Amino acid sequence: MNERIFQTLEFNKIIEQLNSQAATSTGKELAVQLKPSVDIAEVRELQAETDEASRILRLNLAVPLGGIADIRASIKRSVIGGVLTTAECLDVANTIYGGRQVKNFLEKMEEELPILKELAGRIETLRRLETEINSCIDDRGAMMDSASAKLRSIRSSIRTYESRVRDKLDNYTKSQSKMLSDAIITIRNDRYVLPVKQEYRGAVGGIVHDQSASGATLFMEPKAIVDLNNELQESKVKEKQEIERILRDLSGKIAEDEAVLSENVSILARIDFIVARAKLGRQMKAAMPAINDNRTINVKQARHPLLPEDEVVANDVALGDDYTSIVITGPNTGGKTVVLKMIGLFTLMAQSGLQIPADDGCEMAVFDDVFADIGDEQSIEQNLSTFSSHMTNIVSILREAGHKSLVLFDELGAGTDPQEGAALAMSILDDIVSRGARVVATTHYPELKAYGYNRDHVVNASVEFDVETLQPTYRLLIGVPGRSNAFDIAKRLGLAQTVIDQAKSHVGHSESVENMIASLDESRRQAEADYERANSVLEESKQLRSDLKKAWEQFEHKREDLYLKAENKADKALQKARDKAEMIVDEIRHMKTGAQLKEHEWIEARKMLEEAQPDLSAKTSDKPKKPSNTEQELKPGDAIKLITANQQGTVLEKTGENDYLVQVGIMKVKVKRNEIQPVKQKSTVTEKPLATVKGSSYHVKTELDLRGERFEDAMGTLEKYLDDALLAGYPKVFIIHGKGTGALRNGVKEFAKRHPRIASDRPGSAGEGGNGVTVLELK
Repeated sequence: MNERIFQTLEFNKIIEQLNSQAATSTGKELAVQLKPSVDIAEVRELQAETDEASRILRLNLAVPLGGIADIRASIKRSVIGGVLTTAECLDVANTIYGGRQVKNFLEKMEEELPILKELAGRIETLRRLETEINSCIDDRGAMMDSASAKLRSIRSSIRTYESRVRDKLDNYTKSQSKMLSDAIITIRNDRYVLPVKQEYRGAVGGIVHDQSASGATLFMEPKAIVDLNNELQESKVKEKQEIERILRDLSGKIAEDEAVLSENVSILARIDFIVARAKLGRQMKAAMPAINDNRTINVKQARHPLLPEDEVVANDVALGDDYTSIVITGPNTGGKTVVLKMIGLFTLMAQSGLQIPADDGCEMAVFDDVFADIGDEQSIEQNLSTFSSHMTNIVSILREAGHKSLVLFDELGAGTDPQEGAALAMSILDDIVSRGARVVATTHYPELKAYGYNRDHVVNASVEFDVETLQPTYRLLIGVPGRSNAFDIAKRLGLAQTVIDQAKSHVGHSESVENMIASLDESRRQAEADYERANSVLEESKQLRSDLKKAWEQFEHKREDLYLKAENKADKALQKARDKAEMIVDEIRHMKTGAQLKEHEWIEARKMLEEAQPDLSAKTSDKPKKPSNTEQELKPGDAIKLITANQQGTVLEKTGENDYLVQVGIMKVKVKRNEIQPVKQKSTVTEKPLATVKGSSYHVKTELDLRGERFEDAMGTLEKYLDDALLAGYPKVFIIHGKGTGALRNGVKEFAKRHPRIASDRPGSAGEGGNGVTVLELK
């Protein structure tokens, strides 16, 4: 891409922000050199790198990049035989340590970070070299005594000589203080001296190394310590030579690992560069764009990255699917240029591996070139007018733009006669669009407002303007051309209506275009309001669905608990009855001799007793098998056996393909087809007796269901049923009338009061059906 576009779209300011996020000088160097790539595979790789670093930041973790220095110059000097300083050697050790910290940090991350972990895996720890440097040089960059035995010995001698020199000079300061300007020991030319008064020069004797500005004080090395000072200086020379030898040795070892060190520096710089991109994305509240090669841009809530966060207005921008070109019309100061630059800047950022400040799910394309003609580029030096300068740039763009180009025109055709400028603008747009390039252009020419309606793949757009406040809102409106708003603004500012009407009469036929735009704008506002209302209803529906689902799950859980409690209670009752029956059987067995009963008969009786117990645990076992196609179709009134409770009942109705409503005792239960099985009703043909006495053995149910019957019919049915129940000898019966309006319930109560064989009546309990059932106690 041409370098000019970076300055035009202010990409250099993005680079400055990126540079400030880098932690190392080598990382900053890569940031400054960043350029957009036109290779889609490379762009996707760059975005994947940034996303991995962003995942680390989202965990509130930081890659440890402290202590890493740019040691490339030091490495190069060591290779050509140079001797590094202690500070340079320490930088090498610190960089080795920093690289090891980065390596350990990334390799221990549980997150999936294939790119960063691969880079970390290539870092060599070089612990041996680091240890050797640290054993010779301390954290402040000073050579330690332990660097070598010879250095330790030399420094021991130095300390001895210094101690002896100070002792002798201390004697002078105490015994000859009147000869001294001050009772102190100082150093001149690396030798210990005393400040001697001028008049006592001969009395002290020795070598003069310096004098005060006034000449009244001489800094003298007394004759008595000259030899000691000489020996001290010799030891210091030896120390310097030994330190240089140690540094030469360390420099040689650094040179031996030159290739590994250089590779480590390169890898660490790249990791820092990747992390810096992620930090910039976090600062901008950016998202990783999906990268495509079909020249499509689709971003939601996009924000210009160089505008203050509290001032920027988010916009949705789509380009490349339904249309390949956007023409933004409307008055100046409306924010058209901001949108234009944002689209171009997003493209440069995305192709550089930077995330863009927009919502998740954004999508950006890879273009071979980005061209822009933006701003007033009048050139005094080249004697070009504004129009000439723009046209020179546009000619250059038309010469180079192709189908993989993004072209941005700001105020296309401006600076000349409006009619000619508008005609040129439309012709230029036609030429660029025909090449398949993606185009975004801004203009205030009214002639271009109808351009989008007359051209395929071109859409009008505008930046919203609030006539009430006389301020732009900076909201981009796709599909609606901009209005000049001149008449509305003039009216708001107090211009007489007669003047405005007169002005409108001069506008002529173009007024119809403005009316069309006003109508579109009103339709757009209404659509937005409808969308907001629909979205609100949708959100309420989602919340209601969530609440209902939660309530249903709680109900299911509670029902399951009640089933289990009921089963446990029934199981205990059955166990108690079984124990009692067993006890009775045992008592009868003791009597079997007199009754002449056989053992196998008792075994058979006990087996029948066992089989009579319901399998109450069936509900908590595996789900029943799905019914086969050969299962018998059941009809209302068929007798069935509820397998899960080992109880008999009657089919009331079929509620689904494999679902039935059955009556078991006083309970109505919804069951699956595979949970019930038909029972063959025994029918025996007997001679009709002359008279029948119905007693306790007469088969009649203990409940009567009156729901759905008319009142008069229900009372007749109740009377007949009660006679049968009394003949059967039941102590109580259950009359099922439902809740409804209460007419049947009241009728049953009145009937109970009048009937002489009904001792009392009461509503059913919670387990008996509640207010939908009346229990009659019979005499």
